[in-house]
Amino acid sequence: MSDVSDWKARLSELGVDLPPVAAPVAAYVPAVRTGNLVYTSGQLPFEGGALPVVGKVGDAVDADTAKAAARTCALNALAAIDALVGLDSIVRIVKVVGFVASADGFTGQPGVINGASEFLGEVFGEAGVHARSAVGVAELPLAAPVEVELIVEVG
Repeated sequence: MSDVSDWKARLSELGVDLPPVAAPVAAYVPAVRTGNLVYTSGQLPFEGGALPVVGKVGDAVDADTAKAAARTCALNALAAIDALVGLDSIVRIVKVVGFVASADGFTGQPGVINGASEFLGEVFGEAGVHARSAVGVAELPLAAPVEVELIVEVG
């Protein structure tokens, strides 16, 4: 899938439903459009309004669990975009920024954030190829193991 098409249908083919937009945990909005770009706020791996896993990666949370959480973060970011402009207005994913709450000595941040990147590739194909940062941090809000934000081009 390399052209703009029905991204919601692609999610359905993958067996994935868009969740409700996660409520902000502070003074911000989930996504903002300026011109032809949408910026999401950092999305935590909420499922059903709760964080199913908390703690630092490389300690309380293993890398595979964190990678799955990064995928959930990306899905939550897509929900925020859909609520703002509709998924089918997405032309391409421009950038992914991922933050990983890392235990001392953990250096696998790129592999964790691959959970978001690979998922976006499954959904958007060539339009999902993006620039990216994967950053290790000491702490994240609510003790989340990972947080992801997106920048997308819309038509």
